[in-house]
Amino acid sequence: MKYIFETRMEVRDYECDIEGIVNNANYLHYAEHTRHLFLRSLGVSFADLHQRGIDAVVHSMKLQYKVPLRCDDEFISRLNLKKDGLKYLFYQDIYRASDEQLCFRATVELVCLVNGRLANSPEYDEAFKDFINKDVD
Repeated sequence: MKYIFETRMEVRDYECDIEGIVNNANYLHYAEHTRHLFLRSLGVSFADLHQRGIDAVVHSMKLQYKVPLRCDDEFISRLNLKKDGLKYLFYQDIYRASDEQLCFRATVELVCLVNGRLANSPEYDEAFKDFINKDVD
Protein backbone atom coordinates (compact mmCIF):
# COMPACT_ATOMS: atom_id res chain seq x y z
CA MET A 1 0.00 0.00 0.00
CA LYS A 2 1.08 3.56 -0.64
CA TYR A 3 1.07 5.80 2.42
CA ILE A 4 0.66 9.55 2.69
CA PHE A 5 1.72 9.96 6.32
CA GLU A 6 3.73 8.14 8.95
CA THR A 7 4.90 8.71 12.49
CA ARG A 8 7.06 6.80 14.95
CA MET A 9 6.06 5.90 18.48
CA GLU A 10 7.25 3.61 21.25
CA VAL A 11 5.30 1.12 23.34
CA ARG A 12 5.13 2.12 26.99
CA ASP A 13 5.14 -0.52 29.71
CA TYR A 14 1.67 0.34 31.03
CA GLU A 15 0.18 -0.40 27.57
CA CYS A 16 1.03 -4.09 27.92
CA ASP A 17 -1.10 -6.80 29.47
CA ILE A 18 -0.12 -9.71 31.70
CA GLU A 19 1.15 -11.59 28.63
CA GLY A 20 3.70 -8.84 28.01
CA ILE A 21 2.10 -7.71 24.75
CA VAL A 22 0.29 -4.50 23.86
CA ASN A 23 -3.35 -4.67 24.90
CA ASN A 24 -5.55 -4.69 21.81
CA ALA A 25 -7.35 -1.45 22.73
CA ASN A 26 -4.10 0.50 22.65
CA TYR A 27 -3.76 -0.01 18.91
CA LEU A 28 -6.89 2.13 18.56
CA HIS A 29 -5.17 4.89 20.54
CA TYR A 30 -2.12 4.65 18.28
CA ALA A 31 -4.31 4.86 15.17
CA GLU A 32 -6.28 7.82 16.50
CA HIS A 33 -3.13 9.68 17.53
CA THR A 34 -1.72 9.10 14.04
CA ARG A 35 -4.84 10.64 12.47
CA HIS A 36 -4.56 13.67 14.76
CA LEU A 37 -0.87 14.11 13.91
CA PHE A 38 -1.74 13.84 10.23
CA LEU A 39 -4.30 16.64 10.64
CA ARG A 40 -1.77 18.76 12.50
CA SER A 41 0.79 18.19 9.71
CA LEU A 42 -1.78 19.74 7.34
CA GLY A 43 -2.18 22.77 9.59
CA VAL A 44 -5.59 21.64 10.84
CA SER A 45 -6.56 21.59 14.50
CA PHE A 46 -9.07 18.92 15.52
CA ALA A 47 -9.88 21.02 18.61
CA ASP A 48 -10.40 24.23 16.59
CA LEU A 49 -12.78 22.49 14.21
CA HIS A 50 -14.71 21.14 17.19
CA GLN A 51 -15.04 24.69 18.58
CA ARG A 52 -16.59 25.64 15.23
CA GLY A 53 -19.13 22.79 15.46
CA ILE A 54 -17.33 20.46 13.04
CA ASP A 55 -16.62 17.00 14.45
CA ALA A 56 -15.13 14.03 12.63
CA VAL A 57 -16.37 10.91 14.38
CA VAL A 58 -15.69 7.22 13.89
CA HIS A 59 -18.51 5.49 12.05
CA SER A 60 -16.98 2.00 11.90
CA MET A 61 -13.71 0.11 12.10
CA LYS A 62 -12.35 -3.08 10.64
CA LEU A 63 -9.37 -4.31 12.67
CA GLN A 64 -6.79 -7.01 12.07
CA TYR A 65 -4.19 -7.93 14.67
CA LYS A 66 -1.19 -9.57 13.05
CA VAL A 67 1.95 -9.71 15.24
CA PRO A 68 1.99 -8.32 18.78
CA LEU A 69 4.06 -5.37 19.85
CA ARG A 70 5.89 -5.62 23.18
CA CYS A 71 7.21 -3.22 25.79
CA ASP A 72 9.77 -0.75 24.43
CA ASP A 73 9.16 -1.73 20.79
CA GLU A 74 9.43 1.21 18.47
CA PHE A 75 6.80 1.18 15.74
CA ILE A 76 5.81 3.10 12.65
CA SER A 77 2.18 4.06 12.18
CA ARG A 78 1.26 4.76 8.57
CA LEU A 79 -1.93 5.84 6.84
CA ASN A 80 -3.63 6.49 3.57
CA LEU A 81 -6.97 8.12 2.89
CA LYS A 82 -9.82 8.22 0.42
CA LYS A 83 -13.35 9.58 0.43
CA ASP A 84 -16.54 7.68 -0.35
CA GLY A 85 -19.66 9.84 -0.23
CA LEU A 86 -19.75 11.41 3.22
CA LYS A 87 -17.23 8.92 4.64
CA TYR A 88 -13.49 9.38 4.95
CA LEU A 89 -11.77 6.01 4.79
CA PHE A 90 -8.47 5.82 6.63
CA TYR A 91 -6.29 2.82 5.86
CA GLN A 92 -3.90 2.48 8.77
CA ASP A 93 -1.06 0.04 9.31
CA ILE A 94 1.35 -0.31 12.21
CA TYR A 95 4.77 -1.88 11.65
CA ARG A 96 7.39 -2.88 14.19
CA ALA A 97 10.33 -0.61 13.38
CA SER A 98 13.08 -3.16 13.98
CA ASP A 99 12.02 -5.47 11.15
CA GLU A 100 9.06 -3.78 9.37
CA GLN A 101 6.77 -6.62 10.49
CA LEU A 102 3.09 -5.72 10.04
CA CYS A 103 1.50 -5.76 13.50
CA PHE A 104 -1.89 -4.14 13.01
CA ARG A 105 -4.13 -3.16 10.12
CA ALA A 106 -7.28 -1.05 10.30
CA THR A 107 -9.81 0.54 8.03
CA VAL A 108 -11.41 3.39 9.92
CA GLU A 109 -14.49 5.12 8.51
CA LEU A 110 -15.11 8.65 9.74
CA VAL A 111 -18.06 10.92 9.08
CA CYS A 112 -18.54 14.56 9.95
CA LEU A 113 -21.15 16.09 12.17
CA VAL A 114 -21.64 19.79 11.52
CA ASN A 115 -23.50 21.38 14.40
CA GLY A 116 -24.60 17.91 15.42
CA ARG A 117 -25.91 16.80 12.03
CA LEU A 118 -24.39 14.41 9.54
CA ALA A 119 -23.00 16.56 6.73
CA ASN A 120 -20.19 17.06 4.30
CA SER A 121 -17.37 19.16 5.70
CA PRO A 122 -15.79 21.63 3.26
CA GLU A 123 -13.07 22.21 5.88
CA TYR A 124 -12.00 18.57 5.92
CA ASP A 125 -12.38 18.28 2.14
CA GLU A 126 -10.07 21.28 1.74
CA ALA A 127 -7.52 19.86 4.18
CA PHE A 128 -7.54 16.49 2.40
CA LYS A 129 -7.84 17.77 -1.19
CA ASP A 130 -4.38 16.53 -2.18
CA PHE A 131 -5.14 13.02 -0.93
CA ILE A 132 -8.79 12.07 -1.27
CA ASN A 133 -9.74 9.77 -4.10
CA LYS A 134 -6.16 9.15 -5.11
CA ASP A 135 -4.88 5.61 -5.67
CA VAL A 136 -4.81 3.76 -2.36
CA ASP A 137 -3.19 0.57 -3.67
